[in-house]
Amino acid sequence: QMQLVESGGGSVQAGDSLRLSCAASGRPTGPYAMAWFLEAPGKERMFVAGIKWGADNTYYADTAKGRFIISRDNSKNAAYLQMNDLKPEDTGIYLCAAGRPPMYGDISVATLYDFWGQGTQVTVSS
Repeated sequence: QMQLVESGGGSVQAGDSLRLSCAASGRPTGPYAMAWFLEAPGKERMFVAGIKWGADNTYYADTAKGRFIISRDNSKNAAYLQMNDLKPEDTGIYLCAAGRPPMYGDISVATLYDFWGQGTQVTVSS
């Protein structure tokens, strides 16, 4: 089993930055992908960014490209999301996800992930 705990959320103004962290305990056998998803009020869970075992294999939703950077530290079983130039539409709960299937499939598909954190709230005011 794998447990994920997110941190780093908060209430900020538009244009500010936040850095989210995802700490994992336990891990699957073999390489696994990690990702961040957003649950915005009244909307379905949405892919934000993903990273495969190799730190240079990163993927972003169009809304995150150029503003967010995903990274991971495999020695610490951790992933991070640096969010810059935040906008009110970035508001919601950010969930960390991990699993092996996304290593070999579409990293943006939520149903491929085996493990999820509880999320951290991000609120961006205009």
